[in-house]
Amino acid sequence: MTEPTTTVITGGAEGIGWAMARLFAERGHRVVVADLDPDKAEARAAELGEDCSGTGCDVTREEDVKRLAASLPRCDVLINNAGIGDSARPTLEQDVGHFRAVLDVHLAGTFLCSREIGRLMVARGAGAIVNVSSIAGLDGIPGRNAYGAAKAGIAMMTKSLACEWAAHGVRVNAIAPGYTRTALVDKLAAGGALDLGKIKRRSPMGRLVEPGELAEAAWFLASPAASAITGATLSVDCGWAAFGAAGDASAG
Repeated sequence: MTEPTTTVITGGAEGIGWAMARLFAERGHRVVVADLDPDKAEARAAELGEDCSGTGCDVTREEDVKRLAASLPRCDVLINNAGIGDSARPTLEQDVGHFRAVLDVHLAGTFLCSREIGRLMVARGAGAIVNVSSIAGLDGIPGRNAYGAAKAGIAMMTKSLACEWAAHGVRVNAIAPGYTRTALVDKLAAGGALDLGKIKRRSPMGRLVEPGELAEAAWFLASPAASAITGATLSVDCGWAAFGAAGDASAG
């Protein structure tokens, strides 16, 4: 009997990670929801089905990541999704402690999880890793220094790991989400921190990305359909990165 494909999703209890967890579980994967909140991770896994599991994991703590990897008999797919929000402030007002925290979660977390779970994949000679970069890692966004630097680093790490592990049967790719309709984005918009109207006008498609669309992109990159793709960062942003001009996307 063939074992189910095992997929680990960090930050899988909420938002984009949760959308990915649901999609992969619906399509037959045994999903491991790894999240900073262990109770929420376990509750989410229970919603997915008895084959799935949830565990607490702080991706910035090497011992946590090693424990997660040691608990896995195998891992076919790793999605490095865990992250924290940035504070959009002018550079002269930014706090170095917050800067380091953002890099630690996004960049060091992606490194640690890729390294430890990548060991299992390299040993088996097969596996797929999907990292989560961002449009902020591809183009400059004022006031997003920490987040942009972290996401740009993830895109470059994706290339490096892809080249290093290709001969071992392990593919490494990334998605670069645009502004996505999550509960957090809705909350920021309600509080005046985001102008959704302006964002939609800037987007060639005139809308935000839906979490399910990011889940589908991750599914494709993790699947055999992408067997010749490694080292790529796929923009899933309603055309945001392609539209280089400033101002209203509908103008002209």
